[in-house]
Amino acid sequence: MESLAQRAALLRESLHKSQQATDAVVSILGSFDSRLSALDSAMRPIQVRTHAVRTAHENIDRTLRSADVILTQFDRTREAEREIQKGPHENLQGFLDAVDRLRSIERFFSSNRSYRSSDGVLNHVNSLLSKALVKMEGEFQNQLSQRSKPMEPDRLFDCLPSTLRPSSESQPEGGKNPSSENQQSPEAAVYSPPALIEPKFVPLLSKLAQQLVQAGCQQQCSEIYSEARASALESSLKNLGVEKLSKDEVQKMPWEILESKIGNWIHFMRIAVKLLFAGERQLCDQVFECSQSLRDKCFAAITKNSLATLLSFGEAIAMSKRSPEKLFVLLDMYEIMCELQTEIDTIFVGESCSQMRDSALSLTKCLAQTAQKTFSDFEEAVEKDATKNIHTDGTVHPLTSYVINYVKFLFDYQSTLKQLFQEFKKEDGTGSELAAVTMKIMQALQNNLDAKAKQYKDPALMHIFLMNNIHYIVKSVRRSEAKDLLGDDWIQRHRRIVQQNANQYRRIAWSKVCLLFIYN
Repeated sequence: MESLAQRAALLRESLHKSQQATDAVVSILGSFDSRLSALDSAMRPIQVRTHAVRTAHENIDRTLRSADVILTQFDRTREAEREIQKGPHENLQGFLDAVDRLRSIERFFSSNRSYRSSDGVLNHVNSLLSKALVKMEGEFQNQLSQRSKPMEPDRLFDCLPSTLRPSSESQPEGGKNPSSENQQSPEAAVYSPPALIEPKFVPLLSKLAQQLVQAGCQQQCSEIYSEARASALESSLKNLGVEKLSKDEVQKMPWEILESKIGNWIHFMRIAVKLLFAGERQLCDQVFECSQSLRDKCFAAITKNSLATLLSFGEAIAMSKRSPEKLFVLLDMYEIMCELQTEIDTIFVGESCSQMRDSALSLTKCLAQTAQKTFSDFEEAVEKDATKNIHTDGTVHPLTSYVINYVKFLFDYQSTLKQLFQEFKKEDGTGSELAAVTMKIMQALQNNLDAKAKQYKDPALMHIFLMNNIHYIVKSVRRSEAKDLLGDDWIQRHRRIVQQNANQYRRIAWSKVCLLFIYN
């Protein structure tokens, strides 16, 4: 028990000492806390001043950077102003670059209106842009006037396929158009539209146009471009030989002069569409790359009068008084319009050109209708030919040779005629309609010959006349392309008619011989 009491006393003494140590530590820590609080209070003003200094430095840096940007914009403005003042004549590319810089400066200050100098700079920049715009319009007009020169005929002829170039001895005259006289078909021929403006100047014109469009000057830009190019195009056609003739003037011309002009017109249409109009479309697309609607609008304005002049001549021919000799030139004109129709639809694309496409298609249909009516007129004229002059010896009548030659010429247009009949009578492409028309003409001729044969008082001469004429017809058909179209049955039938007339003639002649023998 005594040892246990001693241990308890030692334990109490240890606890007492531990409590004293704890109290001492607490007292020490309490003094540290008060010292740290005093230190913190002393440091706080220094921290505030340090933060203020740091913030001031950051603000100064930002201000300096902003000032640097603004000063840079001021420098760019002064540089651009110098270029604008000099104008585009000395350095067009530098002038355009200066305009681009001014637009960039305008965007910068418009999006940073908080800057004190923004409004003043914007007013100055807009003033410079206005001056630049006036100078750009003038330069655009000046460049187009200098570069838009009429194309000389020789340059245009050089762009044609070799088979379609006029020879040095003769210019294109009337008759069948060159494409049908050469081995190279129009579809296979390669055309090379000329460069209407030197290629090195086109990008600069395009940039000027783009700047004007961006400035909202589409109307002025369109008018300047269209006026310059339309004048050059009309002069090119005039140099080529295209005349502005009224429909009344065309319809009053003597046929010999008109036939020559029709041959030239066919050549002019091919050159205009495949070279000049195609070149204008290509140039419009390059200059107004920035606006599809402006391309179509300008192209329509440029080509409207020129196309109307060409189509007006064709319309005058199509509406003129019909006659058999006009059928071949009508077919020539119809042929060239069919050849060009696809290209016209491609070149004259867009709503702005819709009326011009319709006018070209209308002429094609009008030519086809007139050609068809001329066919009917010819058939009727053959059947009703009332010439009384017949040869006393019963030889071939001039009407027969005229009709046969006419039909032979028609077969030079066999593919064109099939296309014409296909368009209006849903021809199946086998030539059945052409064969039917040819047979009608032949039948009309035969009916007329039967009537003319009755003018002979001598029955023998009547049969000789029929025999000679029908034999001439059969022989001519067998030697021409009409043979395949009319067929062997037609030829055999008419050979039998020849034989019948020959037999009749022999019987009559034999009867006359017998009578003479009896009476003598």
